Amino acid sequence: MPSEKLVKHKKRSLETRIEKDKAKKERREERNRTRKDKGDDAVPKQVPRTIENTQEADDTFVGSDDEEVLEDMDNDAMAHFFEGSANPKVLITTSPRAKLKTFKLCFELKKVIPNAEIVSRKNVAIKRVVRQAIERGFSDLMVVHEDRKKPNGIVFCHLPNGPTAFFKINSLQYSKQIKDVGEATEHYPELILTNFNTRLAKTVSRIFACLFPQKADYGGRRVVTFHNQRDYVFFRHHRYEFKKEGQKAALHELGPRMTLRLKWLQKGTFDTRGGEYEFYLKRHDMEKSRRRFMLSAAKPKESDSAIVGKSQ
Repeated sequence: MPSEKLVKHKKRSLETRIEKDKAKKERREERNRTRKDKGDDAVPKQVPRTIENTQEADDTFVGSDDEEVLEDMDNDAMAHFFEGSANPKVLITTSPRAKLKTFKLCFELKKVIPNAEIVSRKNVAIKRVVRQAIERGFSDLMVVHEDRKKPNGIVFCHLPNGPTAFFKINSLQYSKQIKDVGEATEHYPELILTNFNTRLAKTVSRIFACLFPQKADYGGRRVVTFHNQRDYVFFRHHRYEFKKEGQKAALHELGPRMTLRLKWLQKGTFDTRGGEYEFYLKRHDMEKSRRRFMLSAAKPKESDSAIVGKSQ
């Protein structure tokens, strides 16, 4: 039998909930009466509370006109890519003795990224892979890691001087797993990077941007999107199609799709022992607040979206 104390607690909880529901109903009825008497504009629009619109103000936010950030971009290890007009050349490889599903992701990434080449790593050390990639003129290196025969992470390394970042893969779907998927063409895609508005996020977005040619082939209508939300980067690949004589547009997904979570970022080219880390995810230290994030910060009302490079 439940104790008398527990019964009283449940009774108080029920009474409190009933009172809240009653007050909520009265407020709703009052709004409806006001709308009926004075019109819809007389009642403020109800905006639901979300993590995004209640995000804590953070001085790590940087806008597109931040002179200090622009100067940093002009002098970082990736500046030469945005200053030049040469197209990137990307080497895609895997962790040692990778299995079928990992190579399958590599081939799908090759369809997304122009001028990409897949090389079987076998048992070659990663530092040797980096040296060989630099000697062969590659501008970027991607290493797909696996766990239990499935891809679980990607290392992005900009050559020849870094930086290097490791992302955890979540919610991976190959092209054939997507309903009504389209077929990708060889046109250079347009690149969309959204909600990258901290110093760390600027570096991350530029790593992504270095994988793709700066001049898109708009005739192909192909779009690659990296959308940051709550420190999770959603990767999507679409082709947009015009309908009804150009009055409407629709998206046709080409795949693959996945979600990336930044685990660490370091200067230079892949040195897990002696490398200088700019960021290392420590969940218990860095996730104390659910309304503060590493890759996005609460921005002023009249702020611009994140920029990628000076040329864009």
